[in-house]
Amino acid sequence: MSLKIDHGLFKYDFIDHHAILCVPIDADVKTIRKRYLQIARRLHPDSNVITSAEERQLANELLSKLVNPAYEHLSKEPSRTEYIIVVSQIGKRLVQESTSVELSGNFAKQLVNAPNIDYSYRTAIAQIAATQYDSLKQSIQVISQISELNLVYLMRSASNALSSPPSSAKSTNNSGTRKLKTAPPPPPPAEKEASPVEQYIRRAESLIHKNQFVQAKVELQDALRIEPKNSQCHSLMALVYLKLNQVKMAKIHFDNALKLDPTNEIALSWKPKIEKALGTQSGGSKVTSPPHDGTNQPDKSGGGGMFGGFFGGNKK
Repeated sequence: MSLKIDHGLFKYDFIDHHAILCVPIDADVKTIRKRYLQIARRLHPDSNVITSAEERQLANELLSKLVNPAYEHLSKEPSRTEYIIVVSQIGKRLVQESTSVELSGNFAKQLVNAPNIDYSYRTAIAQIAATQYDSLKQSIQVISQISELNLVYLMRSASNALSSPPSSAKSTNNSGTRKLKTAPPPPPPAEKEASPVEQYIRRAESLIHKNQFVQAKVELQDALRIEPKNSQCHSLMALVYLKLNQVKMAKIHFDNALKLDPTNEIALSWKPKIEKALGTQSGGSKVTSPPHDGTNQPDKSGGGGMFGGFFGGNKK
């Protein structure tokens, strides 16, 4: 079986290590290692799911020629950072050249017009990862689809089209292959480009306004992984926990926000109300920030009455 891949980023003489491991472009080292171990267990010669000699040989080739080199490249911080810079430049170059990119995978076609680019991208990556190497004979085709997904994500990010699809985003030829077309880039903004953390915060604020609190929580968790001492992130996370009726968690994040910035207006406004509701005194016992892994169980201490008291029931 040929391991040659000629779709997505691979088409531009670039090895898409993220597609091989099926992790997001901005995945951290911990996420990359966890994913690699999952794949390695699946492809290891002693795996119970591999029975035939043909599959064992194919699994060994995939592991030694694709998966292991991908992990080796992405697990080391200097090479990973350089790699991400290069892959981002590819997306920018394709946008600047107004290049038409042919797409064959359904996930990539759907991402062309997805209204929430980050959420749709991460959801698609997670969905594909669940079965990526279930069929070894189809694995190269699956990697191609993931790389197309990465290419669309990079091009849309580079063209600043996170919140709305490009006006000339799609056309379909006779073979059913969709082409992603991007308009010439707009003039560069005068203001400084937002940092990754600022971009997470902006998306979280937008999601909060839309009452999409679970998605907002994910954005803020990602921001706090990059910048754990960001007072604004903690105060927004506290508001999200209030909306999710997890009052104790909200108090923890308001406390952390004020420790980092005693003038944080959101935390100053809400913390006394929470302390009163929980029956605690100001300046109580010290609390520390919980791990941002999304595994915290809902705080039942608030109850429906507290939720209604804070936010006026179902009032938008």
